[in-house]
Amino acid sequence: MSVIVWTYILVGLSFSLYIGIAIWARASSTKEFYIAGKGVHPLANGLATAADWMSAASFLGMAGLISFKGYNSSVYLMGWTGGYVLLALLLAPYLRKFGKFTTPDFIGDRYYSQFGRLVAVVCAIFISFTYVAGQMRGVGIVFSRFLEVPITQGVIIGMVIVLFYAVLGGMKGITYTQVAQYCVLIFAFTLPAIFISIQMTGSFFPQIGLGSQVVNGNGEYLLDKLDGLVEELGFLSYTELSGSKLNFFFITLALMCGTAGLPHVIVRFFTVPKVKDARTSAFYALFFIAILYTTAPAIAAFARVNLIETINNKEYKTTPEWFKGYENSDLVAWVDKNKDGVIQMKTKKGLKNNAAFTGKPDFIPLEFKDGKEIKDKSRGANNERLLNNKPTDNANEIYIDKDIIVLASPAMAKLPNWVIALVAAGGLAAALSTAAGLLLVISTSISHDLIKKCINPDISEKKELLFARLAATAAVVVAGYFGIHPPGYVAEVVAYAFGLAASSFFPAIVLGIFYKRMNKEGAISGMICGLLFTGTFIVLGKEITLNVTGVSTQAIGSFGMILNFVISLIVCHLTPPPPQEIQDLVEDIRVPKGSGDAVEH
Repeated sequence: MSVIVWTYILVGLSFSLYIGIAIWARASSTKEFYIAGKGVHPLANGLATAADWMSAASFLGMAGLISFKGYNSSVYLMGWTGGYVLLALLLAPYLRKFGKFTTPDFIGDRYYSQFGRLVAVVCAIFISFTYVAGQMRGVGIVFSRFLEVPITQGVIIGMVIVLFYAVLGGMKGITYTQVAQYCVLIFAFTLPAIFISIQMTGSFFPQIGLGSQVVNGNGEYLLDKLDGLVEELGFLSYTELSGSKLNFFFITLALMCGTAGLPHVIVRFFTVPKVKDARTSAFYALFFIAILYTTAPAIAAFARVNLIETINNKEYKTTPEWFKGYENSDLVAWVDKNKDGVIQMKTKKGLKNNAAFTGKPDFIPLEFKDGKEIKDKSRGANNERLLNNKPTDNANEIYIDKDIIVLASPAMAKLPNWVIALVAAGGLAAALSTAAGLLLVISTSISHDLIKKCINPDISEKKELLFARLAATAAVVVAGYFGIHPPGYVAEVVAYAFGLAASSFFPAIVLGIFYKRMNKEGAISGMICGLLFTGTFIVLGKEITLNVTGVSTQAIGSFGMILNFVISLIVCHLTPPPPQEIQDLVEDIRVPKGSGDAVEH
């Protein structure tokens, strides 16, 4: 069977499973909608947390960035993984013991302020929408390539599916759906990696294959071969760190601390019955996350080798079918600059620029020619896909969307069609699982933290549940818009969300748990300044450059976080201390009274 037939079968089966689970686990109360009734087993919660955590950025974007930029993009591996460890060990048990299942709820009660709660609601919504934009883009990419529909239609299909089980089931439906989605996504991610590892290095484990010798390579190691291939084309060495080490450090820091402040991950620790279960599920989740995160670098390296060997210096008429399939979706393209009918991937000699490999500003699918709209995917004299080609300083003739690397990797390696289709189903599972968790955060922030806690405390449970579902519906529509018009690549967009979380929530949570003297004036001032500072740099990132430090926009969350800490502490000591009962409460949640049945407040 063809790839598209296999894709319809596997995607259809997985979607049917998700919808069936949502109907079975539909929420009938606000407690079930918000925290699944606190009745989820730690193992199931660990699987659901891993699926919630491993978004389209992990499944699609991270390996793509590593494949294109090599060592430089290992920052995502270290930042996201380290951040989860930080959350699981440092914050989650205390937040679970505090007993407030949303971040705005914690901020509002810990800092005894409705205004603080409102600021936290704004932060949560801002972060969640930034994050969900990457997920919806991932959905659109998968649908566009494998179901041969425009990205816009793909996003709309994804919106309908996630709306169904998020609105119907709430956290209860999402949790059990995410258990199934984890199984789908991890199988889809690791199986092709195992096949390709055996094919290229003879090793069953991709993690070992990454450091092994290539088959029939006269003792040459895979990474040595890859370094030679990219350097021969004029690109930076794959295993070489380029740019500022300071920038590398601050991006890692922003991703780590942003992880610990993400509201859709924090709420996961409230779906289990006891504090002990929260710790147990955190370690389960870390194990399940590690399976994918240790496999991603291997997939990235395998794909880069196969990409170069199957595309570079090939006549267009002999280009493999995988390239043509993505080309028709405008996810890869090329322009014949020297008119020789051969694809050149090399950059200008001595330029040493990996960005040339994906020079998107110079390679834009041509929609108009001579003022007329092109509707037939027109091609040039050498059968290349017509593009708008701006002058560049390099000889590279190819454009490849970073987010297709994982999806295209099985086809590059000529694996069976069912494996290729399985990866598509896995990519959708990754994107939809995280999108559902984020949408729940948005709806909870509006219905529970804003309407219930700030506007109308006497609202009935039935009406609160109705508002939660209406808010989720509205959030899906907005998320879909950002998926159709994303501000960047999947992993890059998600990195912005982590920066926002690091600069707004992380200091308020850490100081709220570990510093009794922290008061509402300090925490609120810090959150506002951190969010405004980081948000401004993200929006104006193309116009503002930090030439003195060499720090990029993706690292700016670290500076926003430092600013938040500094302002919080200064304002805190210039204003009265919090009430004694708040200080006693903070002291109480840090006392390790029996991990199993600790009293919750």
